Amino acid sequence: MDQKGYRRGSFQSATSDEDMLEIAGASMDFSIADDDPPLDREMGGFSSYNGGGMNGTSTMMDFLEEPLPGVGTYEDFNTIDWVREKSRDRDRHREITNRSKESTWALLHSVSDAFSGWLLMLLIGLLAGSLAGLIDISAHWMTDLKEGVCLAGFWFNHEHCCWKSNTTFTDRDKCPEWKSWSQLILGHGEGAFAYILNYFMYVTWALMFSLLAVLLVKGFAPYACGSGIPEIKTILSGFIIRGYLGKWTLVIKTITLVLAVSSGLSLGKEGPLVHVACCCGNILCHLFTKYRKNEAKRREVLSAAAAAGVSVAFGAPIGGVLFSLEEVSYYFPLKTLWRSFFAALVAAFTLRSINPFGNSRLVLFYVEFHMPWHLLELVPFILLGIFGGLWGAFFIRSNIAWCRRRKTTRLGKYPVLEVLVVTAITAVLAFPNEYTRMSTSELISELFNDCGILDSSKLCEYVNDFNSTKGDDLPDRAAGPGVYTAMWQLALALIMKVFITIFTFGMKVPSGLFIPSMAVGAIAGRLLGVAVEQLAFYHHDWAIFSGWCSQGADCITPGLYAMVGAAACLGGVTRMTVSLVVIMFELTGGLEYIVPLMAAAMTSKWVADAIGREGIYDAHIRLNGYPFLEAKEEFSHKTRAMDVMRPRKNDPPLTVITQDTMTVEDVEIIVTSTTYSGYPVVVSRASQRLVGFVLRRDLIISIENARKKQDGIVSTSVICFTDYCPPLPPSSPSVLKLRSILDLSPFTVTDETPMEIVVDIFRKLGLRQCLVTHNGKLLGIITKKDVLKHIAQMANQDPDSILFN
Repeated sequence: MDQKGYRRGSFQSATSDEDMLEIAGASMDFSIADDDPPLDREMGGFSSYNGGGMNGTSTMMDFLEEPLPGVGTYEDFNTIDWVREKSRDRDRHREITNRSKESTWALLHSVSDAFSGWLLMLLIGLLAGSLAGLIDISAHWMTDLKEGVCLAGFWFNHEHCCWKSNTTFTDRDKCPEWKSWSQLILGHGEGAFAYILNYFMYVTWALMFSLLAVLLVKGFAPYACGSGIPEIKTILSGFIIRGYLGKWTLVIKTITLVLAVSSGLSLGKEGPLVHVACCCGNILCHLFTKYRKNEAKRREVLSAAAAAGVSVAFGAPIGGVLFSLEEVSYYFPLKTLWRSFFAALVAAFTLRSINPFGNSRLVLFYVEFHMPWHLLELVPFILLGIFGGLWGAFFIRSNIAWCRRRKTTRLGKYPVLEVLVVTAITAVLAFPNEYTRMSTSELISELFNDCGILDSSKLCEYVNDFNSTKGDDLPDRAAGPGVYTAMWQLALALIMKVFITIFTFGMKVPSGLFIPSMAVGAIAGRLLGVAVEQLAFYHHDWAIFSGWCSQGADCITPGLYAMVGAAACLGGVTRMTVSLVVIMFELTGGLEYIVPLMAAAMTSKWVADAIGREGIYDAHIRLNGYPFLEAKEEFSHKTRAMDVMRPRKNDPPLTVITQDTMTVEDVEIIVTSTTYSGYPVVVSRASQRLVGFVLRRDLIISIENARKKQDGIVSTSVICFTDYCPPLPPSSPSVLKLRSILDLSPFTVTDETPMEIVVDIFRKLGLRQCLVTHNGKLLGIITKKDVLKHIAQMANQDPDSILFN
């Protein structure tokens, strides 16, 4: 068996690192030596290892005097070791600091190392802001393309096309430069046939956009679908999903996000923009060694990138930082807070420089209110909060049930057909109603709008009495026929949005949930706001209005109700609180409405939590079986480490490696016959005294490279994990020393440790596994997946659902 090598395919393990049990069908073949050197991609420049040679007698060789490429890295669908990654970064930083005192060049290297984090944030902000501007401009143009085209230049959207027109203010949307499809094809835009043609073109363009989006996602980047926030939360907690933040995902997500939004589906671009920004951060990390080689440092960058994504999505840099802290980040040190703020600032500044909407605003639905609110209005604001909580709980349950059906039935095998059917239904229902025909961002902008004298929207068709107008403020007025028409159209739009969003979120196209949720709340809020406004107008002598709302005064702002409703529904779905309020007041440009927003957001969260504890992102994490350990949940059960550890009673004994008595062949047999991600190292099988822990991947790489690069390492060579190996006969082959890949300080607990402490340790230290001892003897092991399964079991859930799917 001399000079047997591992096959290259042996590293491509699809097992999770938490899965310490054998998986049927997983095997590694040691019997055939590969003609190609292993790990060609990682082993470039391997000349630094001096093998020595056998030279007659048992020469002891420490093969890993220097770090070996591939050692310390992780396979796909594995969890990183936070403790080890932070320790490696501290060692790197300490070495750079010590060297900086030796020479000027080393000092400059130390300064550049310290500055590299800020430079990386600058690049992320610039790239994220630029891509957001490109997405905004493209989506705005393609959305208008469904209704017509600009003769002055096909690249102009409707608004930009009419900027230079000489039409009056009231006819600003009917400029001669913009032609609907019926005007372009038939020569006129009136009549039933023209309406049918416009209807047909609207549906056709929507189907074309959605078809192209789903085909691009399916063919080039399957990870580009959905919002991406559940997966980003899981990645930031330490899980590795290779390719999820890669360059292909970035390119395809950017293109298909524009197509999906333009198709008119009930989705938004704000959630996917977080994914896009995190892709930018991950790709740019490869320019800097300290982020490329350290998974924990890279996750600090991704937290900042998530903040930049929300910053450009809503034009809310502070809200973006708080969103990253509250909603997605697992590890968020103070240093990351400052850098997140800087990245969000640069991203917002870049987007403001691009000015995608031509109005110096970062978002389409920026609005300013000037009238104060009254204390009694807290009652309808709280009612909106209750509605938001009920809608959030209803949406989460319905959407998860539909997504589970998609995963477990034949429906999941036809993603293209599903997208086309939902798009067709959405477009057919949306066109007749002007409030569903327009883009959702434009709808929210119109609902937030505070009616002025020059507004021509149906929502502002009040019966005007200009004798009572005071300055720029319009008094509360009687609703005209346009308002009543808008009310029933909005009621129909509300019903459609509530139900169609359930089936849209989770399809195989980029789909955000922020905008549809805000639209549902904004419609409900505007309806309630107009109702309260008319109640105050016709019954201003009632006791509840008499003190503060006299006849001819401007008391009620329906746009404010729409904004509060939007915050309530978004909070009910995502369970955000602080970051949501800050995002909404950054949208409105005023601090005066923080209390209504806080009241609605908190009420929404309380009501939704009373029905179900999980937000939409946590629910999708659980649905997909991601190994995510929620830091917000308390573990209150009285179980002990021995109840959770493996092996259990009647299980085979724990697989261990001894420190200096096993040969290369013995270790190869263990690695071949098991699929564990690592092995405890003990003094001897009899004593079971713990020495350390060695990772499977590190063992494979080290042994394989020792066989290929070093003479004298054969199947009968003893593997030694100590500084001094026991003496061997002179005719023995070389000893392979692997002490440097051994973790000499694995985290251990005793068998009597309460599980609430073990769970806290896993949460706060980010452990992959923890060894269980009794009087210093190794008893078993607890992995992150064991903890998750135990928590699920205690909550009467299926513990086998904790599997990456």
